[in-house]
Amino acid sequence: MNTINPMKKGLVLIADEMHLSLIPMLDEIGYLTDYQPSISRNEMIDKLGNYVGLILRSKTFVDKELLTKAINLKFIGRAGAGLDLIDIDYVNSKGITLFAANEGNRVAVAEHVIGMLLCLMNNILIADKEVRKGVWLREKNRGYELMGKTVGIIGYGNNGAETAKRLKAFGCKVLAYDKYLSDFSDEVVEESSLERIFDEAEILSLHTPLTSITNKMVDKVFFSSFKNDIFFINASRGEIVVLADLCDAIETGKVRGACLDVLENEKLQKLSDSQVNSLKKLSSSDRVIFTPHIAGWTYESYIKINEVLVEKIAGLS
Repeated sequence: MNTINPMKKGLVLIADEMHLSLIPMLDEIGYLTDYQPSISRNEMIDKLGNYVGLILRSKTFVDKELLTKAINLKFIGRAGAGLDLIDIDYVNSKGITLFAANEGNRVAVAEHVIGMLLCLMNNILIADKEVRKGVWLREKNRGYELMGKTVGIIGYGNNGAETAKRLKAFGCKVLAYDKYLSDFSDEVVEESSLERIFDEAEILSLHTPLTSITNKMVDKVFFSSFKNDIFFINASRGEIVVLADLCDAIETGKVRGACLDVLENEKLQKLSDSQVNSLKKLSSSDRVIFTPHIAGWTYESYIKINEVLVEKIAGLS
């Protein structure tokens, strides 16, 4: 561990794998760093009293127990979007400033959403597999254009807004609902109620954080509320969607296809029986595309996340 230089502001624990550009960035604004991506939760509990800052991805739940000895901690930086693994109320009660780097991966998420959607609507993955097997079926793989489609976005923060820009560039009509925002209509998006999205959307993209309100929000009743059969994308949090109900919606055709970058349980070796059954059903459908929570996981975002965090940390001074 580094010895504190009196000219420095203190020591920051980096507790997850991060692009190493973070270390010189923090040094430039006056912080020493202790890079320990393999540190255990128990070690963190014991050592946090030595640090003024903590930066992590999804290492562990940040709660009262973790912060028991964190008497000098001034800030926590979440290297990514979403704060569902952090007890925000408790952190605030301790006077610890909390940062997230939502802006750092918004372009990556938006591009990934468009890529998955184009693959789904144009049967690209299906056709690729067929051609590799010597099968050449043009009519079976006729696709749909994004141009002119009405897309509903739920959650109009960094990722939702960036995705809307790209959809607008494809000639889509973009409707967005956000429980916490208003008066945000512009040349890209129309502010909308959920009811209007249910009535008009042909494509739905989720960009909401995981909260007590959004947990299991997308269920059987939710899907049945759509007037049209829809293409569905989730690049937010898996727990928002009831997978068993998504399976049913795909089987009935209410969901014409799904792009899933996240699952309600991403530890695939620790699935419940119900989760195993749902995943098997979804995996057997050629109308579902999976990726392993990589929508915001680009080489560029790896560095941008550092830049966003350091800029916010520097603002503390």
